[in-house]
Amino acid sequence: MALKILVFLGSVRTSSPPSPARLGERVARCCMAKLEESGHEAVLIDPLNYDLSDPFKPLFSYAQRNAPQDLLTLAQEIESADGYVVVSPEYNHSMSPALANLLNHFGSSLYSYKPSVIATYSAGQWGGVRAAVNMRTFLSELGCLPVSAMIHVPRAQDVLDEDGSYTETQDAQKWSGYLERAFEQLAWWANAAKRYHESEEGEKRPGAFTRSPSQRNAPE
Repeated sequence: MALKILVFLGSVRTSSPPSPARLGERVARCCMAKLEESGHEAVLIDPLNYDLSDPFKPLFSYAQRNAPQDLLTLAQEIESADGYVVVSPEYNHSMSPALANLLNHFGSSLYSYKPSVIATYSAGQWGGVRAAVNMRTFLSELGCLPVSAMIHVPRAQDVLDEDGSYTETQDAQKWSGYLERAFEQLAWWANAAKRYHESEEGEKRPGAFTRSPSQRNAPE
């Protein structure tokens, strides 16, 4: 079944280092190409294309009539998606601040009960793997639980060209199989969730907080 998958690019940096700039865009485009090859609709969510509120103010803090159009547009994309690929570099063993800022503008009611894939990268040898540990708890809290397979791209500047294709030095078939494992898991869970959402039972979804995190609090 064809799915709509959002690929979140967790970077707003346009300058070096690392060199070349915007390595994450290469990883995101590589992921999109693989998803489209499998027949899915892949939508890039690049924070540079949206005017996010500054200082930080999430969508659910606005009255509907006063919400910025870019936040409303992103909310519609998130709600209409069947799953997510979340691409991040590593900052101090954690996900990028730009990615956290982007995702935190929306409550878990938009993400919930849909799967996600963690994809990290670096200009060095580790591929952002330590950020992935932090991302598992973050995405689980949003309700879009990560599948077990992850994608890590060390030395991304040597692996991928600007358009997201593999460089001549790489074994494209091995890389394709590596990504495919994660995306097959994503598709399996997304299809299962989609069928359930569309069933009569799926309409009775447990609630996720829509206005305030205090809705999770234990009774006093």
